[in-house]
Amino acid sequence: MRRVIVRRSSVHGKGVFAMRPLAAGECVLEYRGELTSWREAVRRHRREGVAGHTFLFGLSDGRVIDGSRGGNSARWLNHACAPNCETVEDDGRIFIHTIRPIEAGEELFIEYLLATDDPLDEDVRAQYACRCAVVGCRRSMLAAVT
Repeated sequence: MRRVIVRRSSVHGKGVFAMRPLAAGECVLEYRGELTSWREAVRRHRREGVAGHTFLFGLSDGRVIDGSRGGNSARWLNHACAPNCETVEDDGRIFIHTIRPIEAGEELFIEYLLATDDPLDEDVRAQYACRCAVVGCRRSMLAAVT
């Protein structure tokens, strides 16, 4: 039986949902896509992307996984300030692990902790606004909001 499915999310656009109960610590997905440089990823995003919406996942070695090219269902994981999953980097790959038990039908979330080089004006803050609505929501998908 499949573990997850992508469908419409009440939080934002599409989301990833558990098809069956998932145990804490379970590896659910690998974030897949084309491996590229930040320079190329940003160039493509400026040309083809939507402001405030990206499928780019930065790796610790400076490369990027571009989920918009050859990506899988992991690219549809939504952000939450109190996520139920975490990302684990291993040898240039990103894996999504549950951090607590998850019930069938529950949406899976990670914390994006995004960064931007743009000045944090109202437009940029609006592009990266969080919609998770959990108690203690930071109201932003950015790593540090000042």
